Amino acid sequence: MQLLRYSIDDGAIGYGLLDGQRVREIFGSVFGDFKLGTRTHALEDVQLQAPVVPSKIVCVARNYARHARELGHQPPPEPLLFLKPPSAVIGPEAPLVLPRNVGRVDFEGELAVVMRKRARHVSPSEAAGMVLGYTCLNDVTARDIQQREKTFTRAKGFDTFCPIGPWIVTGISPQGRRIQTRVNGHIRQDGNSADMIHSVWDLVAFASSIMTLEPGDVLATGTPSGVGPLHPGDRVEIEIDGIGILSHPVIEEETRGE
Repeated sequence: MQLLRYSIDDGAIGYGLLDGQRVREIFGSVFGDFKLGTRTHALEDVQLQAPVVPSKIVCVARNYARHARELGHQPPPEPLLFLKPPSAVIGPEAPLVLPRNVGRVDFEGELAVVMRKRARHVSPSEAAGMVLGYTCLNDVTARDIQQREKTFTRAKGFDTFCPIGPWIVTGISPQGRRIQTRVNGHIRQDGNSADMIHSVWDLVAFASSIMTLEPGDVLATGTPSGVGPLHPGDRVEIEIDGIGILSHPVIEEETRGE
């Protein structure tokens, strides 16, 4: 299934099921029991929102060996976690805003896991039963700040620095998924989830040993090599095999009074 959040002309936001090129309304919680309604909308007539509203976004750094080395690091012996704030989340086609005076801002295309159940101290073998599905995520990073401060909170936490979408795909394996990032149509990243140092199931288990993962929480699993800077006017597309394409424009932050 392809589950999404959308709005229509009246501004109401709800969950829907993508059925071909139409969106069928959903009643109930996608994290529990829900029913399909009879009303549908053409996909082109709805505004896609971020497919989930997480209480937290748990991210994994340097989970691809080549990416770790391109930034001058060795792959960590255990998952290196950090958090992005929910206020960073935007949906498909929402503009990614480059803050002024922060230097280089990079794209990082990633496979993201959306939790279905509350998970605490789960094993890797139990992890699959806790997951709702998978989506695309851009772990946008103010690289100069990250390198200068040696921490991730400010560099990763600006508003709009976590595009997610276009929808959540259920019933698929996260293994062997091609992850491609394009900027203005040019391929910048071309990786595969099979190359992760720590698997999706190991990551869910590890994160749940530290904090409770709630339904709707997002786990970003790391980015392949090839990260690079963004500029005003760029368009970013993150495509993951079997999931879809997350696309959004890049703009510069306006100064107050403009």
